[in-house]
Amino acid sequence: MRFRFIHAADLHLDSPLLGLSQKSPEFAARVEHASRQAFDNLVSLAIDEDCKLIVIAGDLFDGNWRDYRTGQFFVDRMRPLRERGVRIVMILGNHDAANPFAGRLELSDNVTLLPSNRPHTIEIDEIGVAVHGRSFPRREVLENIALDYPKPLPGRFNIGLLHTAGTGREGHDNYAPCSVEQLANHGYDYWALGHIHAREVLSTAPPIVFSGNLQGRSIKETGAKGATLVTVDHHEIVALEHRPLDVVRFGVESIDVSGLTDRDALFAAIRARAESAYGAAEGRALALRVALYGQGLLHAEIAAKAQPIREEVETLFASIAADLWLEKLVDRTEPSQRPLSVDPTVAGGLAAAIAELAANGWLEARLAAKLAEIRPKLPAGARAEDLFDQLQQSGAAKARALALALIEQGQS
Repeated sequence: MRFRFIHAADLHLDSPLLGLSQKSPEFAARVEHASRQAFDNLVSLAIDEDCKLIVIAGDLFDGNWRDYRTGQFFVDRMRPLRERGVRIVMILGNHDAANPFAGRLELSDNVTLLPSNRPHTIEIDEIGVAVHGRSFPRREVLENIALDYPKPLPGRFNIGLLHTAGTGREGHDNYAPCSVEQLANHGYDYWALGHIHAREVLSTAPPIVFSGNLQGRSIKETGAKGATLVTVDHHEIVALEHRPLDVVRFGVESIDVSGLTDRDALFAAIRARAESAYGAAEGRALALRVALYGQGLLHAEIAAKAQPIREEVETLFASIAADLWLEKLVDRTEPSQRPLSVDPTVAGGLAAAIAELAANGWLEARLAAKLAEIRPKLPAGARAEDLFDQLQQSGAAKARALALALIEQGQS
């Protein structure tokens, strides 16, 4: 028998897109429901590809709901799938377990939520499938729960559904740890994993797959996001495809300014990279971070005129497409390493003056005052103390380099 199923995970319905919703009320309205639109794309994919099954490997929701309509939205979207005979089997992940209502939804009879007290198996006779899995009973699950998963059922296509960090991933809590070797030796035909937000195929024999999340939520989650479409023929996987389902995409373009001599060249380089990135997004809205790096003449101007340059980049993006947005302009440029053409007496005196200001606490006091001024304006989740520490550690060195570069630029 030939059939298709979809493996999805980490939907985080109604999770805000960090760094974007603060742009403007109009902008916020455009991105507010990105996770819902991505989920609608998932439903459409299942219908269009005549899928018989969707497995969801945890984190359907995003912690505590701020709105009961989040749960109702999910329940409503199950109805068209029920009408077409699509089964849904899912488990709760760490974010779901943090919500007291996630396990209390009134689900339609085509949806099975696997319990959290022990591993459980659900058989789908129509396609000869057995799905094995266990929901998280609490937010932090530190033990290897996959060790207790049932043995594969003979004559069935066996799917393991697991929310896990595997052997550990940077930026993710190490929940339900396990090894690729352990999962591969368990005897299942496919492992559908969740928790890691980047798609990753850990093994092909058998396939052990992180599908990644459905919709990127911040600049830390760049590139195409979606689900895995699996085609099975007589208990053998014949196709394993990543299908992008996101509606807003995040990206980063790093541009070396070392060989650029003026602002026109800088903006030409930014335009070329932005146009290429927007084209690669294939019609999706794109939030793009531009990171400038390298040494050269433009360092002083970029540092001194950061705000006007950022505004000009935003205008440039708007001229390319209405849904191409500047997420952030990052300046990592450095002054030229060649000897400065500044009078050494002036340079030495300037360096000494800056060092004295740093030593007597003046720079630190000014930084503290400025931070207190901007702290109320920082977006939710910003770590103001970390920002202050970074500025305190590098402020004097950056001030010296910038001042010398500006003097040199003024003399040229």
